Amino acid sequence: MNMNNEQKNSYVKKQITAALSDLLKEKSITDISISELTQRAQIGRASFYRNYQTKEDILREESDRLIKEWGHRYETNPESSPETLFPSLFDFYREHKEFYTILYQAGMASVMLETILDTIQITNEMANLEAYLKSFWAYGIYGWMIEWIKRDMPESGAELLSLFKSANSGLSR
Repeated sequence: MNMNNEQKNSYVKKQITAALSDLLKEKSITDISISELTQRAQIGRASFYRNYQTKEDILREESDRLIKEWGHRYETNPESSPETLFPSLFDFYREHKEFYTILYQAGMASVMLETILDTIQITNEMANLEAYLKSFWAYGIYGWMIEWIKRDMPESGAELLSLFKSANSGLSR
């Protein structure tokens, strides 16, 4: 099968991501060498360095790719509404539980926060209140996610929304 450059590059990135995910189940990211990673991925070192500068870049790119996939799915779903945003995001994370659990266990959960912050796009040009509200939601979602991942993601997105609503109604009393 002949692949064009884009297909080859996509294949290399998938191989590297899968290899790093497998290796992170066995050892910490600092204990994984580029040689070991490229050997596990069955690609050359040059292919690694053509795509990434660090091992952490692989995890950032995969996190960004996944959030974009969720965003596309959410935006193209005719049943999407502000009410379904929160549960659909958590259901998506649960669908990709292995990746996010590996990220958390590797001590790289900050990648999830970076992805969330990049997605909501807080800018210096924004009014202060808008920036503060976006920041509040970004860090709040991140906090919920981390605790939920620690607890092995037991609830669905709908169950988490229900918990959030019950907590919120308890605060307003």
